Amino acid sequence: MGLSEVQAYFREHGITNEIILLNESSATVELAAKALGREPGEIAKSLAFKLKDDSVIVVVVMGTARIDNHKYKATFGCKASMLSFDDTLARTGHPVGGVCPFGLPEGVRAYLDVSLKQYKEVLPAAGTGNSAVVFTPDDLQKATGAEWVDVCKEE
Repeated sequence: MGLSEVQAYFREHGITNEIILLNESSATVELAAKALGREPGEIAKSLAFKLKDDSVIVVVVMGTARIDNHKYKATFGCKASMLSFDDTLARTGHPVGGVCPFGLPEGVRAYLDVSLKQYKEVLPAAGTGNSAVVFTPDDLQKATGAEWVDVCKEE
């Protein structure tokens, strides 16, 4: 699961960005930044949340960002409730460490936090805990069709 859905998504949407498969784990921001030779903020961290209607969303934020509970509630109408480890794979099709805004099951919506816009390039995972793909923030939005939101704390 995970990588094959992302590859299929890329084919279906004409996305030609190369998926980087690493020999080491990139399942955390710190591991990904080290493995890819990037700043931690450039790692596009994908967080899976359950909304009050039991639907699931994925919010992609810069690697060093933290969710601001007040902004999140104002945007999504409920308290931030992250999915459990097991529910993340079951509900997003991607394992923890590989969650990304590509190849998500029907009904799972992706959002991009404006924190990503401070970088020229960002690197989300590609469905596994040892993968990444490089996008500009604008190209990531085009590739996913995700809506921009502002749900992170100011640094």
